[in-house]
Amino acid sequence: MKKTLLLSIALLSFTSIVKAQWVQTSSNQNIYALASDGTNIFAGTGSAGIDWTNNNGSSWSSVNNGLTSTGINAIAINGSTIYAGGSGIFSSSNNGGLWNSASSGLTNTVVNALAISGTTIFAGTNGGVFASTNNGGSWSSSSSGISVSQIISFAVNGSTLYAGTSNGGVFSSTNNGATWSAKNNGLTTNNVTSFAVNGSTIFAGTDGGGVFISSNAGGLWAPVNSGLSNLKVHSLVYSGLDLIAGTDDGVFLSNNNGSSWSSISTGFPANTQVWTLLISGTNIFAGTRLGPYGVWKRPLSEIVTGVKEWSINSTFNIYPNPSAGIYELELEGNANVIVTDMMGNVVYKQQVQKGNTQLNLEKVKNGIYILRVEENGNYRTMKLVKE
Repeated sequence: MKKTLLLSIALLSFTSIVKAQWVQTSSNQNIYALASDGTNIFAGTGSAGIDWTNNNGSSWSSVNNGLTSTGINAIAINGSTIYAGGSGIFSSSNNGGLWNSASSGLTNTVVNALAISGTTIFAGTNGGVFASTNNGGSWSSSSSGISVSQIISFAVNGSTLYAGTSNGGVFSSTNNGATWSAKNNGLTTNNVTSFAVNGSTIFAGTDGGGVFISSNAGGLWAPVNSGLSNLKVHSLVYSGLDLIAGTDDGVFLSNNNGSSWSSISTGFPANTQVWTLLISGTNIFAGTRLGPYGVWKRPLSEIVTGVKEWSINSTFNIYPNPSAGIYELELEGNANVIVTDMMGNVVYKQQVQKGNTQLNLEKVKNGIYILRVEENGNYRTMKLVKE
């Protein structure tokens, strides 16, 4: 007999919206992980499993069927499959409607971080790095060269994988995790909690040392903490041209590669610990712990600049903006046009000639994007909104 899957729905709704500040959308739980695949957003909690929303946090539902551990530290999404790590690894192919154990081969089941690189899934545990090449069907140790056991963060930058550790700093691998090498020159703390990648530049968030920047694949790190009043950094995310950090005292923004920071914590009580950040569509979400609890959100348009301008030899105009996907671009000269999402991923690229050109972004998801017009080594950028 076919069984009908019933999800235990615990709807949490917060309708009081205050402009230009963070607004709480869920409560009563520590949030350690956030991930999205478009309209679906998943939140990993400290003891209540996984919550899910498909309406930008207006309401949340518990999706725990099949989970045997309800403390979730990490979530990663690969196509239609969601992976959750805590005490072991679980996978779901139906938006969390049913979870299956995916821990075969793990010799340490305390999972702190997950990452996807091509067809390989990496798990950071208290016993090193493990890799799976069969969608979590089995795992094997992938820690050669890593001198410490506790892996707490990952970043993927092209063919290079970075692992942040507790008390061991940063390690990188250029051969899909087969071997690793330490990349700690310039780091003044070895507890590396988070990463953010922007092209050839990588940032590392640390527990007590603030944020560090490297422009040579981790060969040399330098601190970038001016204006950052709390140096316990738990999360980093890149949004277009802006770097955003979650700390033990709320959220901070830098629009100059970390050279200076400003607090964007309006709406949070003092000393709010922001453990994880997620950009989804036109919003940024923050997961907090130890009171206030829960998931908070804020429109990206309130906080990101999205614009840095260098003079180019011609001017341009684009309209309508916002648009459903078709934009008219007017140029006084020839230029390269690049459109990226708020994570820096290129979604559109075209060489255009003087005059009017139509840009078609109908196939990309709704959200905020960055238009970059390049001419003779100079460029100008502006925000595009697709709705």
